[in-house]
Amino acid sequence: MARPQPSARPANPRFSSGPCAKIPHFSLDMLSDAPLGRSHRAKVGKDKLKAAIEGTREILNIPADYKIGIVPASDTGAVEMAMWSMLGARKAEMLAWESFGAGWVTDVVKQLKIDAEVKTADYGQIVDLATVNFDNDVVFTWNGTTSGVRVPSGDAIPADRAGLTICDATSAAFAQDLPWDKLDVTTFSWQKVMGGEAAHGILVLSPRAVERLENYTPAWPLPKIFRLTKGGKLIEGIFVGETINTPSMLAVEDYLVALEWARKVGGLKGLQERADTNAKVLWDFCDRHDWIANLAEDDATRSNTSVCLKFADDRIKDGAAFAKAVAKKLETYHVAYDIGAYRDAPAGLRIWCGATVESADIEALTLWLEWAFETEIEAQAETA
Repeated sequence: MARPQPSARPANPRFSSGPCAKIPHFSLDMLSDAPLGRSHRAKVGKDKLKAAIEGTREILNIPADYKIGIVPASDTGAVEMAMWSMLGARKAEMLAWESFGAGWVTDVVKQLKIDAEVKTADYGQIVDLATVNFDNDVVFTWNGTTSGVRVPSGDAIPADRAGLTICDATSAAFAQDLPWDKLDVTTFSWQKVMGGEAAHGILVLSPRAVERLENYTPAWPLPKIFRLTKGGKLIEGIFVGETINTPSMLAVEDYLVALEWARKVGGLKGLQERADTNAKVLWDFCDRHDWIANLAEDDATRSNTSVCLKFADDRIKDGAAFAKAVAKKLETYHVAYDIGAYRDAPAGLRIWCGATVESADIEALTLWLEWAFETEIEAQAETA
């Protein structure tokens, strides 16, 4: 006998971890002020790009002496730009506890061939930051988008460090506290917590990072798209809206709209509270059911954006097949799109809880999660 479906359902089934849900009540009409067909070098284009930079500074409380640039190729481009331009001056420590962090390790060790100590942790854990030597250059992700774990604070990073900290904060920015005095290079994409259109990244540089750029020349050639200096001086134009390559002014307008929405919901504090509320719905759901659990093993490191879940029921014969079946069923019923675990991660689900998601939709989703779980358990028993 078929199990009855829940009566409530998410108004917006988009729980993808990137690109993420648009801001509530989004419509294309909101982008009508985009200067389409105009050069990004014209005054109107530069003004829009500068507004995006200064809006980022305002909402994230980035110090006035930090540089903010809009760069190509999303967060990936921003991270690669930083590593290719700054690493090699001293030994590096590469910290990885999920797929993207592991990718940065590969690029540094195998492509740039930099002297680096690699420290890793399994999915659901993070590296013991007390063991890290911050007199080396340290590369790490703040929030593991594919593992659902985050750095609990910047307390382990010393103020008097000799090395640079290069932080991939793409699913943390706008939802978690980032201690700017502890971060020398910070990268992210507005396609995550702000629900912006993909393609562009943000690169934030501390004065220490600028000093490295102006006083160190890598041993390898730099592609034009990675060059941040000319004649030993920072290319200042990049950080006032003169982008390295042609940006999408439609995507920039979309980001400006999202920034305005962020102001209306209370700025950074409001965005963080929305993500915290969303994530708590899932955390509480896990606490009420013994068949599902947070992949993060320590409550202090649980992500409030990319919440990763694992099934914990002894009746499940094939964890990967079961998780895929649940995700597929929820997509078939237009309840939740794109919530399967990342391809390199343990079998399970990954549900985006960033600020653009409504908590009522997460609440409705949990009803369907339970329904899909019980339905698949019954189907598995029937075929046994």
